Amino acid sequence: METTLNYRVLLYYFYTTIEDPEAFAAEHLAYCKSIELKGRILVASEGINGTVSGTVEQTDAYMAHMKADPRFDGIVFKIDDSEQHAFKKMHVRPRPELVNLSLEDDVNPHEITGNYLEPAEFLEKMQEENTVIVDARNTYEFDVGHFKGAIRPDIETFRDLPDWIRDNKELLEGKQILTYCTGGIRCEKFSGWLKREGFEDVSQLHGGIVTYGKDPVAKGQLWDGQCYVFDERLTVPVNQVEHVIVGRDHFDGEPCERYINCSNPECNKQIIASKENEDKHLGGCTHECRIHPRNRYIPRNGLTEAEVKERLAQIGEVFA
Repeated sequence: METTLNYRVLLYYFYTTIEDPEAFAAEHLAYCKSIELKGRILVASEGINGTVSGTVEQTDAYMAHMKADPRFDGIVFKIDDSEQHAFKKMHVRPRPELVNLSLEDDVNPHEITGNYLEPAEFLEKMQEENTVIVDARNTYEFDVGHFKGAIRPDIETFRDLPDWIRDNKELLEGKQILTYCTGGIRCEKFSGWLKREGFEDVSQLHGGIVTYGKDPVAKGQLWDGQCYVFDERLTVPVNQVEHVIVGRDHFDGEPCERYINCSNPECNKQIIASKENEDKHLGGCTHECRIHPRNRYIPRNGLTEAEVKERLAQIGEVFA
């Protein structure tokens, strides 16, 4: 029996001038709520970046609304069909910048950025000699899925990337550099920064991983695992030809691509874990998190103190 997908998720960004981000954010939030859209949108003087979900009719109305605004002339929406909303609420927030590289002299993608490569071109370039592929995302995004042979910068936030590159620049010197990220917005600045740093041959995946996975020619090839996304889905498939699991369970190292947040709200670390191991370890990434007085897993699952002690004993730990 076929499932009718009545909802859609829209992912988009657009660099443009927004004179008063705070006023725009307030007006935009009111509009989104009026059509019952849900999602997360960031607004800055340099543009807009968002992921929203709604019915087909709601998302059609939103796209038409955006395209009718001359400030967003040329905006492109990446569209995923969905069975339900990918968010619980609607947020539109003003920010100093859309993506934070923490540079004293910020990069303007309208002035400098890497060469755009469409998915089929990116697939071809990845297989050429003297090519290095740089993942512009964070480690937890990389760990659940990435392009074969891509460099994994050891970073927890995007703003750490420039320092990591400076410390490891020998990996990139004299190479054809390809960069990629989820939807393309981080690469707009990162690839421009690389060029400003003196790297000459720099290209970026136009539209990001999300576009690559839907391309009828590239078909997501040379991608292993899933793509991490910033909504309730957490991960989405990419490779249409062959699915290889690269994620490893936080607790036992077994192949897994299920993300959870640590049940200790003061930690909240994202970890890959099977449902079985989440239950076994009370959702906590460490012993300290498992026995933390605010552990969310325990009340959510209605566990008594005796049951908590029993589960801890099964993994060789003691409730203190």
